[in-house]
Amino acid sequence: MSGEPEQAVVETQEPSNAEKWRSWILIALLVYALLVAVNVVGNGFGLATAEGAEALFEFASNPLVALIIGIVATSAMQSSSTATSVIVGMVAGGLPMHIAIPMIMGANVGTSLTSTLVSLGHIRNNAEFHRAFSAATVHDNFNLMAVAILFPLEVLFSPLERMSRFVVSLLPQNTDVSLLEFSPLKLVLSPTVDAISAAPAFLPDKLAGTILIGLGIAMILGVVTGLSKLLKKVMVGKALALMQTVVGRGPLSGVGAGATITVMVQSSTTTTCLIVPMAGSGVFTLRQVYPFTLGTNIGTTITAIIASTAISGPTAILAMQIAAVHLLFNLLAIAIIYGLPILREIPIKMSLMLAGLAQKNKAYVFGYIAGVFFVFPLTALGITQIF
Repeated sequence: MSGEPEQAVVETQEPSNAEKWRSWILIALLVYALLVAVNVVGNGFGLATAEGAEALFEFASNPLVALIIGIVATSAMQSSSTATSVIVGMVAGGLPMHIAIPMIMGANVGTSLTSTLVSLGHIRNNAEFHRAFSAATVHDNFNLMAVAILFPLEVLFSPLERMSRFVVSLLPQNTDVSLLEFSPLKLVLSPTVDAISAAPAFLPDKLAGTILIGLGIAMILGVVTGLSKLLKKVMVGKALALMQTVVGRGPLSGVGAGATITVMVQSSTTTTCLIVPMAGSGVFTLRQVYPFTLGTNIGTTITAIIASTAISGPTAILAMQIAAVHLLFNLLAIAIIYGLPILREIPIKMSLMLAGLAQKNKAYVFGYIAGVFFVFPLTALGITQIF
């Protein structure tokens, strides 16, 4: 498959009401299992890297190093929410703004790793894998492109630092948004995730973490396979029409849906992990998924905003400023890349090219994941430390 299909590929025969109910219950259970698996992988990375990921933040000596550390640390943590919260706290503790801003940019790139892992659930079906992998990597490619454009501009002219300073000056201070800290999704997932994560607790942290990563990925592969088959059965008729209305009506609808759902679950990883199996099953095309993932970039900034409200004292204004940077960075990236037709198509073309290569040789998948999120950034980091 060399290009994106024009129409979503789904079955046309609508199941009976009893079959629908059974299928939707199974889908709900599989979605729950998928979210548990993603969190287990995140916990595994956390144990395997111990405090090494957070310790990386201390080595940021210049904007380029800060950018690389943001990518690697967030990839290792498997949580942009954690990474951005750490960065907000570090800014409140005295981290210079010109170092913190590239870290935020890097966190945007690192967080897209999990959806790429989820696409592996379709690896046994070439057509589905092509759709899923391209849907996952369009998010990566957009974020990498955003950094490629805005990082040099920030280093040279500091537009984000200046804009965020102005925005924060207009905001009321000491705003109480503590209610947003409550996440029903985390409350539902935590018992199962904690139980699974506790199973290898008697082992050394690195070994336990490695086991959890392997278990989580195995769960993802199995769950996505089952989810894909069920989605093909139920996403017909009114169900498909409703999803197309919410997500697939157009770019603005897609961005809005992605942002809203991400704010509700407080996790862009969760949102993108749910949309990738739908893309693999043919419920949504790549062009429908693309703006949806951009919306998740906007929605995930709620975490840094919440974290900034927990800071008090003279550095509170700086914490709010770096949270504003996160939002402005994503809004500006969407305005520039998606807003300009000449740039808009580049992430799509890149993801289709990567999906084509991965479809021919699955080694490209693992090379891409290791290279983009770990090997290349760490090699660049090593070079900067030498020179």
